[in-house]
Amino acid sequence: MSEIEAYAAVRDFVETGGDVLLVIGVVTFWMWILILERYWFFFWVHPGSADQVQLEWDAREDHKSWGAHKIRLLLLTDVDIELQRGLQIIVSLVALCPMLGLLGTVTGMIEVFDVMASSGSGNVRGMAGGISKATLPTMAGMMAALSGLVFSVQLERRAKKEGRLMSDRLITTHV
Repeated sequence: MSEIEAYAAVRDFVETGGDVLLVIGVVTFWMWILILERYWFFFWVHPGSADQVQLEWDAREDHKSWGAHKIRLLLLTDVDIELQRGLQIIVSLVALCPMLGLLGTVTGMIEVFDVMASSGSGNVRGMAGGISKATLPTMAGMMAALSGLVFSVQLERRAKKEGRLMSDRLITTHV
C-alpha cells in the first residue's frame, strides 16, 4: 500500500465516521504522548533523581530526630509528586474516549433521523451514512480507551512501586 493509498484510506474512514473521529484522534494522540512521556520518566529520569534524593538523605548526619523524619517525609513527597505527575490526566483521557464515541453515536443517529424525517424510510443510502457515523466513533472511542487503559494501569502500579522502593531506600533510625 502506497502512502497515497494509506492517506486516502484514512481520509475515507474519517469522512465515513464524521468529525468526532478527528476529536477522538487528537485525544488519543495526546494520551499516547503523555503515556510515552511517563515511560521515558520511569526508565531514564527517575533512577537518576532517586539516586540524588538518596545521596541527599545519606549526606545528613541526623536520621533520628523529629526534624529528620519531617525532612524524609518531604523528600518522599517530592518524589511521589514526580511519580504521579500526569497519571490523572491519562486516566481522564482514557475515560473521555468512550464518551466521545458516544457523542459520535448520538450525532450519527440524529443524522439518520433527519434523513428519515425528510425523505422517509425509503432512503437507505442516506440512513446508511448516518449509521456509519453512529458506529465508527463508538468503535474508535472504545479502541482508544482500551489501548490507554492497559498502559495507564501499568503506569499507576509502577508509580506506587517506585514510591515504596524510594521509601525503603531512605533508612531512618527510630528515637
